Amino acid sequence: MDRKKFLKASGAGVGLALVPEAFKTVSKGPTAKSKVVRNDQGNVLNVLGDLQTHKLVGSETGNQIVEWVDDVEPGVGIPPHVHTREDEIFRVLAGEVEFMIDGKTTVLKKGDIAFAPRNLPHAWMVVGTEKAQMITSAFPAGIEGMFSKLADLPSDGPPDLERVAEICGEYGISFLKA
Repeated sequence: MDRKKFLKASGAGVGLALVPEAFKTVSKGPTAKSKVVRNDQGNVLNVLGDLQTHKLVGSETGNQIVEWVDDVEPGVGIPPHVHTREDEIFRVLAGEVEFMIDGKTTVLKKGDIAFAPRNLPHAWMVVGTEKAQMITSAFPAGIEGMFSKLADLPSDGPPDLERVAEICGEYGISFLKA
């Protein structure tokens, strides 16, 4: 038998044999829901100057992942901190963002990605003159509750850093002393 006929025949046979298994749910945890989110959709939160549009949250993903888009002005950032519960991935869509992960600093530009595993100190700051946009993913989910609480803080005047640290601490996040 030639290669094309073999692949065609064996592919069909394997496919037919596996079809019932393909429709079984793999995860035994909370049920994830399918969802399509358009670019202009999501729950918008102003988290201490970090304008976040939450696209996927834990209640929709079986608590596997939360994902949001950050729209951030130059000079805005998050000081050095450590997550104990989730890992994060940052994908820059526009602008320039300086990242520090585990003591190493680099500037990310459009298309660049940074991975910040839990328990490693990290920070970021929008640099340059252009507004930055990035997709941030955290897994497992849960941190979205913290962002909701932070967005509910009074927005007039400087933030109450003691209260911010308290809320973040409830979610296993601590800020490093300067």
